[in-house]
Amino acid sequence: MSRRRIVIALGGNALLKRGEALTVGNQRANVRTAARSIAPVTEGNDIVISHGNGPQVGLLALQAAAGDDSPPLDVLGAETEGMIGYMIEQELGNLVPFERPFATMLTMVEVDPDDPAFANPTKPIGATYTKAEAKKLAAERRWSIAKDGAGWRRVVPSPLPKRIFEIRPIKWLLEHNTIVICAGGGGIPTMFRHDGTLVGADVVIDKDRASAVLAREVGADLLVMATDVAGVFADWGTANHRLLRHTTPAELRGYRFGAGSMGPKVEAAIAFVEETRKTAAIGSLEEIERIVTGDAGTIIQYA
Repeated sequence: MSRRRIVIALGGNALLKRGEALTVGNQRANVRTAARSIAPVTEGNDIVISHGNGPQVGLLALQAAAGDDSPPLDVLGAETEGMIGYMIEQELGNLVPFERPFATMLTMVEVDPDDPAFANPTKPIGATYTKAEAKKLAAERRWSIAKDGAGWRRVVPSPLPKRIFEIRPIKWLLEHNTIVICAGGGGIPTMFRHDGTLVGADVVIDKDRASAVLAREVGADLLVMATDVAGVFADWGTANHRLLRHTTPAELRGYRFGAGSMGPKVEAAIAFVEETRKTAAIGSLEEIERIVTGDAGTIIQYA
């Protein structure tokens, strides 16, 4: 098979499964599992890895709030890119030939300061709380909160990504056979002021939407979004639910998907496929190798 350029977006389950304590040991164990799934597809391909950071950036924000100077979410996002990138480099580096270089790239992603998402916080970050705990923290810390699964979490604005500033060095690294880890947590959110200066934004960018922009801009042949389910299910939550193995953007638009779960992944897949005429896939973290060969997951192609 000819060499392909593949962007692999690791969902939050790659670092922390729902209900697990946010410890370094748990995160490293989950990254090790992800590395075992990715390692087989690194041979003979250009590889870019992005990842989520919702639990990590939320915990850092909570810890920082205990002090006198609480850093904004763009600074905390940069911290998590370094921490998670380090773990991925180390665990994946233990499985691929030593000669294959790695690089974790702190990645600034532009958002529009006039994006209506700034006035509508929807992106869950941090730990899960009971309703009473969440309401107490919301009152103390001026948080917005929302129900997430069986619990409640802090929610923050999540504007759409416009472009990735470090795309040139990322491409250069790929041309030199480097496995690149970048756009972690959707990237470090930045925006231009009206005077033309670039500043950070106190928001979190959706990882899947940013990964679609990343895949488009690096000229990827395949965008894989790895999560904790086998793929995209039609009629999920009903007795008639079924896995969509091969589908198109047009077919996917005929279904409704949860905004807090599969929705952003489906939207990102549709955008990438329609803009590039290349292939996107959504499926289980443990089946990345079979997803890449088209033997597992949901494969989305332009019709």
